[in-house]
Amino acid sequence: MPFDLMNEEKQETALLISVDTGEFDSDVSMRELCELAETAGARVAAQMIQKRDTVESATYVGKGRLSEIAEFCKNNEVDVIIADGELSPVQVRNIEDEADTRVIDRTTLILDIFAGRAQSKEGKLQVELAQLKYALPRLTGKGASLSRLGGGIGTRGPGETKLETDRRHIRRRIQYIREELDDVERRRNMQHKRRKKNGVQVAAIVGYTNAGKSTLMNQLTDAGVLQEDKLFATLDPTARKLYLPNGQQIMIVDTVGFISRLPHQLVDAFRSTLEEATYADVILNVCDASSEECHNHIKTTNDILASLFDGGVVDVPVIHVFNKCDIAKNLPDITYPYNDNQYVKISAKTGMGLDNLMLAVEKALPQTRKRVNLLLPFDKVNIAAKIRNDGVIHSEEYVPQGLFLDCTAEISFLDTIKDYIV
Repeated sequence: MPFDLMNEEKQETALLISVDTGEFDSDVSMRELCELAETAGARVAAQMIQKRDTVESATYVGKGRLSEIAEFCKNNEVDVIIADGELSPVQVRNIEDEADTRVIDRTTLILDIFAGRAQSKEGKLQVELAQLKYALPRLTGKGASLSRLGGGIGTRGPGETKLETDRRHIRRRIQYIREELDDVERRRNMQHKRRKKNGVQVAAIVGYTNAGKSTLMNQLTDAGVLQEDKLFATLDPTARKLYLPNGQQIMIVDTVGFISRLPHQLVDAFRSTLEEATYADVILNVCDASSEECHNHIKTTNDILASLFDGGVVDVPVIHVFNKCDIAKNLPDITYPYNDNQYVKISAKTGMGLDNLMLAVEKALPQTRKRVNLLLPFDKVNIAAKIRNDGVIHSEEYVPQGLFLDCTAEISFLDTIKDYIV
């Protein structure tokens, strides 16, 4: 079960700890952890970073620092210690024993935030799946107190420990959730096929959490998506119609936000949601231009996107959208080698630059379909069935020369029947 940091009745006091081994920028990561803790409803009392060559296998931090942590918790009534890393069950137990304070790690914190944000049935199932997959290898027994064995009639035999019972229950629940999510994914695939058949092109909004994706979605489509200055304000994808300047109607989809060192359990659980980007015809990579970590955020998003595509290569046009330019003191260097240098500066809040963004989307969308008039001879009317399956027939009429069609079809297919185009 997730730790209930979302309870607003009592704001918990948190101590943040980290071990800097040089693998990542610990100061940046700690600032992000502080935002996560505040998003979960905690008040951050202090932050402690220890430089070490490696993480202490038994206690995460060194013994001396652990004593300081215990003393701080005692003197400041700390409710929870949050580690900026993934803790083993042994590390959690040893820190809790020494500090007499509840301990969670970065992954547990993110999972807790996701649990409080998920609204749809799919979102809730995905979060629960991630929580169970994370908890399964971390279940630890507590000796005889968790065993069904005891004294007296009816208690003899091999029995089954509570630990084994819990594991079996979790595995059964994971299997059930996966089957439910498979059904959801099948329905989503049917939607994608229907969109493709009807010639609906899709733009997917991706990006770092709190970059302003929901605000942008609301500005473009009046979607009414929750927008807050918090990490992971929205989890569930939202799809809305969008009309481009040339009058073309497309579908725009908002996706879950990314974060550095996003737990792989979440990436796996939300893969079906994240894969909305792989079905898109153009991707809008939204970043916070006012953040000093703007380029790192873009890199994180690009890395996660690459993991979703077969072969690790994003073969969809990407437009890098620099948001919050109205409050950015020093705009990032946009000469950075992005895909074909496709970038737009905007402010989703004020509406600045949205016209340029719409034009950029219009330009980036691949022209794969075309609306034409066809006159098919009577011995070629079977071509209409192919168009009806893969395209759209707007109207049809039999005339003395054959079958007249007003249709939209794939350009590649039209090239093979160009002799019948009127």
